[in-house]
Amino acid sequence: MCPRLQLETPEGSREIGLAPGDDRLLLTELLARRGHPLNTRCGGRGLCGGCEVGLRAGTLRRMPDGATVAPAAGERLRACQLRPAGEAEITLTVPARSLLKHEPSIVAEFKINVPWARDPLDSSARTGAAVDIGTTTVALLLCDLVTGRVLAEASAFNAQIRFGEDVLTRIQRCYQNPAAVRELQRAVTVETIQPLLAEACQAAGIAREEVGVMTVAANTTMQHLLAGVDPSPLGVHPFKPEFLEHRSYPPAELGLVFGGSEARVHLLPGPAAYVGADLAAGLVATGMLYDEGPVLLVDVGTNGEIIAKVGGRLVGCATAAGPAFEGAGLTSGTRGVRGAIERITLRGDPFGVELGVIGGGTRPIGICGSAYVDFLWEGRRRGLVRDNGRFAEDFVARAGPLVGADEFGRRLKLHGAGASGPVWISEVDIARLLQAKAAIAAGITTLLGLLGRTAADVKTLYLAGGFGLHLSLEHAIGCGLLPGFTPAQIQVVGNTSLGGAFLALNDRSFLAEMTSACARMESIELNLQPGFEDAYIDQLMLP
Repeated sequence: MCPRLQLETPEGSREIGLAPGDDRLLLTELLARRGHPLNTRCGGRGLCGGCEVGLRAGTLRRMPDGATVAPAAGERLRACQLRPAGEAEITLTVPARSLLKHEPSIVAEFKINVPWARDPLDSSARTGAAVDIGTTTVALLLCDLVTGRVLAEASAFNAQIRFGEDVLTRIQRCYQNPAAVRELQRAVTVETIQPLLAEACQAAGIAREEVGVMTVAANTTMQHLLAGVDPSPLGVHPFKPEFLEHRSYPPAELGLVFGGSEARVHLLPGPAAYVGADLAAGLVATGMLYDEGPVLLVDVGTNGEIIAKVGGRLVGCATAAGPAFEGAGLTSGTRGVRGAIERITLRGDPFGVELGVIGGGTRPIGICGSAYVDFLWEGRRRGLVRDNGRFAEDFVARAGPLVGADEFGRRLKLHGAGASGPVWISEVDIARLLQAKAAIAAGITTLLGLLGRTAADVKTLYLAGGFGLHLSLEHAIGCGLLPGFTPAQIQVVGNTSLGGAFLALNDRSFLAEMTSACARMESIELNLQPGFEDAYIDQLMLP
């Protein structure tokens, strides 16, 4: 067994001593145990390239074929498919974008469009916590239930992301291994919510024993995992959840520690398997539940969910957009973290690029979703990209060495010296972005069509989630992500999931309102709707 593993990262070198049995662990698991987790965005299936490393010295063993891997110049290896091998020292280079240590850009801001009373869900508690559990990130706020004042906020990545980027990957993990349910529960409670609560309590100057109640809004899979309930039925037709109703638990039953013997954690109700409590929370926070409409709530995150309301009719759906707009599976994709490119401006002739980086800096780690939307719009508007997403031939001729090619096709260099090397966007990346864009756009048009409406009829489109806060509305409309709308119709409302959890915490009537709305909502499977497939194909093109 090799005695040492040397890590070379942008933060410096790290030496890890290896113990007997470590050669049976995949590199991703080994590094996570030693406090150096990587971006296993596909759940360790070797699909996304998020955990790529370089091998400078020593040998590794590739799984499942057992082949020995030796150092090769410039070769990128997927750590989730490799184990240590041999007895020589192993030296790995870990690029910045493979590290799961970047400071997340998490939205705890929300806009509440309805009046609310000070009638707390738990009248005996003076302090409460509201939590939004997203597939990728978790946000928590601490609230004085007497005054309604927010005392402190805290946010972080959802520790479940080391088990997979999206809900389907985590559902599949639970299906294959029932013990994974407890692993995932512990990741979100002990490893994520508990530290956030401690951070918020410290900032507010109160003890955790003073927190008497917690409300949680999340998608249906996250609610199941928080409760320790197997979400496997959500992965197969007819996608039947084990529960959707409001549930209440003592904190200790979930692995949380706060409050006294009467403290409770309230999981808010959700309407359907893939339209969850986070959207029900958004219905009340935006006020659209009380609007005759036509109104839309659109949340473009790791998953894409849409709710439409016309008169007394509520219809919701989820789109199979996947996490492309969070950078997953893209050549230089990354989440919206410090060091990520969040803005792209292109010049056509002569070609030039201006980049805006979160937190500043001259060596970006990659490209996040809002910048990809910029590129789709700018590239098409300036004639650099054709309607099918391919680079225009005359642009390729002008761009010279900035356009290269690999085994997957052509790619454009946007920055020559990022933290992990050159920053690229490829034609394959564009194709994946167009698929995600088409899923969301076709979902919107299909849902509106079902209600006999068009985009022009919509009074307000509430754009929820962190992605919406950083998005150029003009570019989102121009590239076809929000087809047929105008900026004047769109209201950016931030983290309405957290906003709804805050309302339910402070005004108990909203829990009843959410429960009623969930019972009324029609959940639509888009792939069963006539015209959805044609709409999806149409939306694969850039306007």
